[in-house]
Amino acid sequence: MSADRVPITPEGYKKLQEELKRLITVERPDVIEMIAHARSLGDLSENAEYDTAKERQGFIEARIKELESKLARADVIDPTKLTNKDRVVFGVRVTLEDADSGVTVTYQLVGPDESEPERGMISITSPIGRALVGRGLDDEVQVNAPGGVREYIIVEIG
Repeated sequence: MSADRVPITPEGYKKLQEELKRLITVERPDVIEMIAHARSLGDLSENAEYDTAKERQGFIEARIKELESKLARADVIDPTKLTNKDRVVFGVRVTLEDADSGVTVTYQLVGPDESEPERGMISITSPIGRALVGRGLDDEVQVNAPGGVREYIIVEIG
């Protein structure tokens, strides 16, 4: 994977494609219609509808460019095709045990664009993601978290 490529799961790639398609086929035409309607109302200097529509158009166009860039740099990696699961790598699920409390948590390492910690999906570029990559079963891992250093033990890789 070259330096400018960004890892992403097939599901994450599909979500970005769907958002891009919606922006181009639905949102963009809607905002163009809003601008045309606002223009038909006359004086643009004090036309809040026009200003709002133009602002929305700017947001949509910026997001389209951002998504196109992300999709162009995406390196789609399918976790179901990984054969070597004795080390933590992109796409795997890893179960960690907090060394202090004994509480376990399971995360899937995903690309930065699909990170949703509340759903157990953490970015491979996050502090915990970086600490886990390359580690194996039963390894102890120290993570610099906002509340200080946390220690975890890798109890399952899958």
